[in-house]
Amino acid sequence: MPVMNPVPALPVCCTPLDAHWPLPFVLPDTVLLGTHFDTKQLASDDFQRSAIEPPASIQRSVAKRQAEFLAGRVCARAALQQLEGLSFIPAIGEDRAPVWPAHITGSITHSTGRAAAIVANKAHWRGLGMDLENLLDAERAERLAGEILTGPEMQRMAAGAGDQLAMLVTLTFSVKESLFKALYPIVQKRFYFEHAEVLEWSAGGEVRLRLLTDLSSEWRNGTELDAQFAVMDGQLLSLVSIKA
Repeated sequence: MPVMNPVPALPVCCTPLDAHWPLPFVLPDTVLLGTHFDTKQLASDDFQRSAIEPPASIQRSVAKRQAEFLAGRVCARAALQQLEGLSFIPAIGEDRAPVWPAHITGSITHSTGRAAAIVANKAHWRGLGMDLENLLDAERAERLAGEILTGPEMQRMAAGAGDQLAMLVTLTFSVKESLFKALYPIVQKRFYFEHAEVLEWSAGGEVRLRLLTDLSSEWRNGTELDAQFAVMDGQLLSLVSIKA
């Protein structure tokens, strides 16, 4: 029998990890784990308790950033443990993205009070990008729309129901963040909100995206990808997954 390493204790600020799949389409060969965290509950020895060494940038940061980081890394470590029995905590890379084992693709996200991580072996999934956002209110959505949306996206939105504007701006923002997180490790090239557009989406949680720039010989202007999303408790979770 292999000796299982004892699982480090949960930080005081986090709820027990939740393996519920919150999105409409379950991805085979992935592990997704989430937790709720409360910054006010962050204990001074939470990093020590959970056997996670905070990087210098996190040690210097405010409690909110420490709690987010800790919650996300706790989810990531447990997901890798569940996927392949790995005991591994992703470091923060120079580009601020998590550094995974070479054969793993993964994504960590957090928003107010919630964090989650998804991981897979690259034999099954080449890229995973997940993003959680608080739903924007109507006023803020209107302000941000011009920064986040392309001209055609603005037109499509104007043609839709006005009461969905805030949800759609949030969705567009989130799904483009997920796209970046899924593709950047593959193409190693930065791109921004104007370099992709949402072509269509459904109330069932399906999204179709198109690249508007060449990122590599494979990922060219006009390439289309699928994404998915779900809205829960005033937050929107999106996921872009690229098959091996």
